[in-house]
Amino acid sequence: MITAQDVEFYKENGYLLVKGVFNQEEIVGMRKAVDSIIDRAAKEKMDHNAQWQGDFLPPEELKKLVLKGFHDVHYHDASFLRALMHPNMTAVLSQIIGPNVQLHHSKMLVKPPENGAAFPMHQDHPYFPHEQHTMLAASVHLDDADLENGCLHVLPGSHKQGSLQHVGRHYLNAKEYPVSDGLPCIAEAGDVLFFNYLTVHGSPANRSERTRRNVLFQYRSATDFPTTKEHFDWGMGLMVCGENPNFNRAKPEFAIL
Repeated sequence: MITAQDVEFYKENGYLLVKGVFNQEEIVGMRKAVDSIIDRAAKEKMDHNAQWQGDFLPPEELKKLVLKGFHDVHYHDASFLRALMHPNMTAVLSQIIGPNVQLHHSKMLVKPPENGAAFPMHQDHPYFPHEQHTMLAASVHLDDADLENGCLHVLPGSHKQGSLQHVGRHYLNAKEYPVSDGLPCIAEAGDVLFFNYLTVHGSPANRSERTRRNVLFQYRSATDFPTTKEHFDWGMGLMVCGENPNFNRAKPEFAIL
């Protein structure tokens, strides 16, 4: 799926857009799965607006925006378990992370038409810090993404700055880091954007008449361990490719209460 030059691009810039990772049939299957999850959540009265709160947008604008987001989607539909271990995915992951790759967690993000929520610029690192910073997100595009429907923006090379001081609930000062300063990652359905969890990223609101659906898988090296006990998820540590060299640390220490 990628070349040695692509690997160097990722190391230098902290992100890599890979075209055509999933075919049309696979994308249609995941779209149906996302829509079904939203329907089932609504029936169980567990649907909610996952829009970020904070001072990065005026309050009157924030309250109009909507985001449908749920974690651990691989527990809700088998299409996501197939996707996160897809041969095309592991072909990329094994080159930019290493031979032994684990899943950390999964989630879905849906920006509905016209009022899909914005994401302020931020790093993912504060949510689940790790020792070696191999953690990355693989954002699977289930719809075409462009400037109108709120595609992801990244700051190339920002991962080299290390952990930055965040404000509010883990987002950067919007005056210092406006989304407009980021490089827009325009993508087609089936493309996957890989980016390190230290890479500064965000996205504007969806102002189009089109839905923007993404599924994110967070991956790490099997030798990269969390430095805190924040954001532990069921399924964390699932071997996606390779082997676990640490037999006595093969799974997280969960307490069943």
